[in-house]
Parts: sequence; C-alpha cells; structure tokens
Amino acid sequence: MNLRRWAGDLAMGMRFAFAGGREGWTRALLTAVGVGLGVALLLLTTAIPNALAARDDRGNARFDLLYGSTNTGVAKSDRSLLLVNVDTTFRDKEVRGRELEQEGSKAPLPPGLTEFPAKGEMVVSPALKKLLESSDGALLRERLPDKVTGTIGESGLIGSQELAFYRGGEGLAPQLGEGRVARIDRFGDPNPTTEKTDPVLLLLILVVFVALLMPVAVFIAAAVRFGGERRDKRLAALRLVGSDGRMTRRIAAGEALAGALLGLVLGTVFFLIGRQIAGSVEVFRISVFPSYLNPSPALALLVAVAVPAAAVLVTLFALRGVVIEPLGVVRTARPARRRLWWRLLLPLGGLAMLYPMLGQGRDEGEFNQYLVIGGVMLLLVGVTALLPWVVETVVARLGSGPVAWQLAVRRLQLSSGTAARLVNGVAVAVAGAIALQMLFAGVDSDYTKDTGYDLTRAQMQVSVPKDVELAGAAEKFRHTEGVRNAYAYADGYLGDRPLDPEFGASVTVGDCEALRQRADLPSCRDGDVFAVLNSEYDPETARLNKAGSTLYLDPSTTDDTPTRPVPWKVPADVLTAEAREGLTGYKEGGFLFTPKALPDAAARTLRGQVYISLDPEVRDAREHARNTAAAVARLAEPMDWSATEQSERFASIRTGLFVGAVCVLVLIGASLLVSQLEQLRDRKKLLSALVAFGTRRRTLSLSVLWQTAIPIALGLLLASVVGLTLGAVLLRMTATPVRVDWPSLLSMTGAGAAVVLVVTLLSLPPLLRLMRPDGLRTE
Repeated sequence: MNLRRWAGDLAMGMRFAFAGGREGWTRALLTAVGVGLGVALLLLTTAIPNALAARDDRGNARFDLLYGSTNTGVAKSDRSLLLVNVDTTFRDKEVRGRELEQEGSKAPLPPGLTEFPAKGEMVVSPALKKLLESSDGALLRERLPDKVTGTIGESGLIGSQELAFYRGGEGLAPQLGEGRVARIDRFGDPNPTTEKTDPVLLLLILVVFVALLMPVAVFIAAAVRFGGERRDKRLAALRLVGSDGRMTRRIAAGEALAGALLGLVLGTVFFLIGRQIAGSVEVFRISVFPSYLNPSPALALLVAVAVPAAAVLVTLFALRGVVIEPLGVVRTARPARRRLWWRLLLPLGGLAMLYPMLGQGRDEGEFNQYLVIGGVMLLLVGVTALLPWVVETVVARLGSGPVAWQLAVRRLQLSSGTAARLVNGVAVAVAGAIALQMLFAGVDSDYTKDTGYDLTRAQMQVSVPKDVELAGAAEKFRHTEGVRNAYAYADGYLGDRPLDPEFGASVTVGDCEALRQRADLPSCRDGDVFAVLNSEYDPETARLNKAGSTLYLDPSTTDDTPTRPVPWKVPADVLTAEAREGLTGYKEGGFLFTPKALPDAAARTLRGQVYISLDPEVRDAREHARNTAAAVARLAEPMDWSATEQSERFASIRTGLFVGAVCVLVLIGASLLVSQLEQLRDRKKLLSALVAFGTRRRTLSLSVLWQTAIPIALGLLLASVVGLTLGAVLLRMTATPVRVDWPSLLSMTGAGAAVVLVVTLLSLPPLLRLMRPDGLRTE
C-alpha cells in the first residue's frame, strides 16, 4: 500500500468537499452536523466519569462526620465547631442544611463560606436563594425565616442546582450527642472508603454505557454516508478523466473525512454549548457545574482519532459493491440479495460470549467486563446487520395499494439500505433500553425493601426534642392545614436495675387514642398503665410485670452518667393488652403509660415522636406540616414515610440511565431530522417532477410518512426481539427469574416510534417547499 498515494487521494477528496461548490458544501455541512451531534454526546459521555468524581470530591471535602455517629470524640477547644443536621425537603426536593455554632476563633469554616453566619442569619446556595425569592418558595420561606447574608461558593456545592444553606446557631452544647448534633474540628473525610461494587450493579453500569453509546456510534456511521447517491454520480466524472476504481473510492473517503473533521469541530462547539447549558438545568435531580464536564484527555483523543477513521472505513465499506464507471454508477440496477448467514453470526457471537456467565449471580465474583462489553456490543450491532435484510425481505413482498403506498413501497424496494440506515440507531437504542429495563425490573426487588410503615394511618413522623412539651406540639400539628390527625408518643426504656440491667422493656407514653394505635386496650382512662405481653420483639415484659417490684426508667450503662435513672414501682392495677400492628408496621410490646401514670421526673428520659395523618386533597399538606415542625422546635426532625426504600447506588445507576436516555433520544431526534432533510434534498427533482405531472401534495406527503413508518415498524419489531433476548440472558446471568416487563417494553417501543413521528412531522414543511414545479429548473 502506497501511503503517499492514499494521502494524496484523501486530500483530493477533502478539496472536492470544500471546493466543489454549493453541492459539496451542503453535503459536507450535513455530514458535519450529523457527526457533530454524535461527537458532542461522545465527549459528554467521556466527561461523565470526571463529573461523578468531581461531585464525590466536593461531597468528601464538606463531609462533617454527622453520618454514622454523633459522638466524634472531639473535645471542646479553640478549633472546635458545633453543628447540627437541619436537612429538610420542599416538594420532593432535598434541601441540605447545617446549623453552626463556633466554640473558638479557629473553628473550621465550611467549604464555600467566607465567614460564619450569626444567629438569625444564613448563607444559601444560588439555587436556594432564587427559590426563596420566588413566589413558589413562599412556604419554604416560612420554614427558613433567617436573614440571607450571602451565597455558598461553588467549592461548597456538589451541583449548580443544589439547594443548601448554613445558618447560625447557639446553645447547641446541651444537645450534644442527642440525635444530629455533633462537635467537629475539621471538614472533610480523613479516611474515605471505597465500597466494593456489587457484581450485579457493576453489570448494570457496563450495560448502561454500552447501550447508550452504541446508538451514537451507529448515527455517526450513518452520518458520514449522507448524500451518497449524488456523491457517486460525481465520482463517475472522476473515472471519465482517468482515475481508476480504487483511487475513486479513496477520493470518496476523503470527502467523508472532510465532513467528519468538520464534524469534530462542530461537535466540540456543540459540547461546549451543552456544557454551559448543563450548568443551568437539573435532570432527575442531578445537576453539575460546567467545570465538572471535562473529558478525559485520553478518551477525547480516542474520539478524535476514531471518528475520522470510521468515516474512511465506512465509506470504503459502503462502496465495496458499487461499480463506478465513466458513464455512471451502477447502483440503480437490481442489487444482489443480501445474505443472512453472516448477519446471524454477530448476535450468535454475542450470546456465545455471555453464555459462560449464565447463572453466576452475585455470589461467584465479578462478571468478566470484556465478555460483557463484547457480548452486548455484538448483540446490538447484530440489529444493524439484520435490519437491512429484514427491510429488504419484507418490502419485496409488499403488494399493491393506494398511490401513496405504492410510491413508498417502490422507493423502499429501490433503496431499502438507505431506509434501514435511517432507523438503525433508533432500533439499537430501543433494543438496549428494553434489555436494561428488563434487567432493572428483574433485580429491583433485591435493592428495594418494604419499610413496613402503615401509610393508611400516617404519612409523616416528627422527632421532637426533649425540651419541647409533647402534648402542645401534637395540638399544633392537629390545627395545621392539611393535617387530619396527629398521634404523640414519648418513647423510652426501663430495666430491672439502675445500672447495666439484665432485663428491660420499652416504654411508650401517650393518650388513649394514640395508645390504641399500638395495642387493643380493654378500656382506657388517663392514669392507666398497660403491659403488652404478646409481642415477639419484647419477650421480657411479662418477667418485669410484677406488682411491687421496682424498675428504672432510662437505666445507664456507665457510672458517670450526668442524669440518674428514675425509679418506678410496678402498681398492682397494671392492665394487660394485646399488641396490634403499629404505625411503623411492627407489633411492639413493653409498657404503655397514659400521661398521669408517668412519674414527673421521668419526662426528661423520654424522646418525643409525633405521627401525622395527612389530607391527600391538600396539595401542600406536607409543607404545612414541616413548617409547623420548624415552629414547634428549631431542631425538630420531620421525616416523610414511603412504602419502600431503595438502595442509593441502585437508584443512582437508574437515574444515570434515565439521564443518558434523554440525551440519546435528543440525539436520535436531531440526527434523524438531519438525515430526513438530506434524503428530501436528494429527491428534490423527483418530487418536483411528480408535482409537475399532477401528483397531489397530500399523496406525496403520505408516501413520505409510509416510507418512514414501514422501516420503523420493522426496526422496532426487531429491536423488541433482540432486546427481549438480551434482557433474558442478562437476567439469567444474575441468577434472576426471567420475566418480561411488558409496560417497559411498550413504553420503550412507543418512545422510539414517537421520536420518529415527531421528526417526520417536522420534515413536512421542508417537504412542502420542495414539492414545487420550479424545482426542475437547472441553473
């Protein structure tokens, strides 16, 4: 191979692309736009690992040791800081909050702050400031009445749209060690740990990346073939002036290379624009700063090399069966039938690579990453190989019908390959999405557990500090808009000895209505005490329920406790009750006290909880309840109840899939629109001729719709088969029963069809402009 000859021919093709007049520029621009959209998404994908790492680094830098333990072992000093977690939620959006109290002049300053806020002041993130100043944030403003004195810098936030605040506090020391208050002398995690990734989650990550990137690669490969028919006619002129077949093909590859290189430039521009836009949006509650989206240099270099190389190889491959002669291009003759056998080798090879991991599950080590990536890629590439054969085979058997149908079918019979390329990317995206949805649905139960909460009786829980009068707090909740009822409980523990008790039981204090939510009481009046004896979680209540014996509320495990246990003598009139499933889903035992039966000194030993029943008809019932909680106690802790809770890592992977799917769908739509416009441009004279001979515009418009609908229907059918097959194999690999997630299957195919329908409708206005008799005029 003569490299100099290759370089010269490729350079000549690039000159033809840019110096070939309007025709050459138009084709190069269309190719560049299609390639550029794909390159932008590839660059975005290569930047995702850096963005995730940047978010983790920011999170570690502001880590305040509140999670896992409230006793950090830090002594009071000139460098110590008291802080408390005051996170809240506003209309399903998490709001990160911290209340700070300096204990010395050298107390550590949180990242993103220039000075500590004073009591009654707070520093907020730009997104939270915008929300508080808007009419939508009126209810949140009631909950956060402190004066805003500044904004948190980028170094203190993990995302541009994060809602966060720091506010000044005082008098936090007495509550140290109770709940969320802690003392620290630094921010940042000194010993960050990397949790071993679950093999199934690792498999999900690998499949997500492959399934999202494959449609991009398919679209780039299709984009470099824009204007293929017109280009081949120009190549015939080169044969006429003396170039041989191989030289002509290399010149054609040079034209594609020019479009690909221009596409790299446009893709970089698109990426930079998209990076700036990414800093102002939030997708599935995930936001980033533009500075996070920096592609890895090695991966960016790989994209810069792979895209032009793919343009050359795809063009040479596409021209392998085209005879370019001095008098024309032999493409319109009846082509040879496509062979099926080698197309089946791709998906069969993919299945063969995945087969050794069937039944492995998460107990036999990690899945082989190379086999997973290679197997999934071959299966998805198999869609692009099989679809042209399927389209050709089916349209060859389509019969007569209305004029629009006949025009569409005849066009498909003449150029089924072009029609297949149009929907290849959609089919690959849908196949990957179906497989992923099956896998997610299959393993969802492994990462989602039932909370046990009885959402029919309560939907929120509020922890009330010990220094707040519980009955008064419950009454305020009952008078809150959107609250149906509030059940107040003071919970504690008693034992048979004041120090290191051998036997113990739980203590619950509440009024009769609240106690009936935990046990079936024979009767109830203020002053009664009940012993619940039939709970499987509290077997020692019967042993302790002996009249005249002395028990101790809040027994200690150390001798240096600042408070002393409160003695209580078991009365003779203790009633027995049958446990019932409580609000939290458990049958709890222990002793139930009405308020008058509790010794006065024992109130300080109990923790208050209020369980709230909300009116679903009131839109902001939860916000009103949270505002009441903030008014009851500055450090009250509201908590929403849900029927299930999901693994954070599993949820983040699923969120990543949704974010990526949105980006891929946007790319699909944009690329399809460019491809559709390119095809209409190629057929401008044909459409004008049909209109000049009296063909109705409605007929031509319907024929264009049929030309899109038939390939997309076949593509979605093939994608469903491949997606179901891949999904079943992945489920078998994770040792999960195979089950078809029909709603996801229908939604994925529906989304693919909707994208094509929208693109077709957007292409109708240009189509109507092209259908004019004056389109036959030649300059």
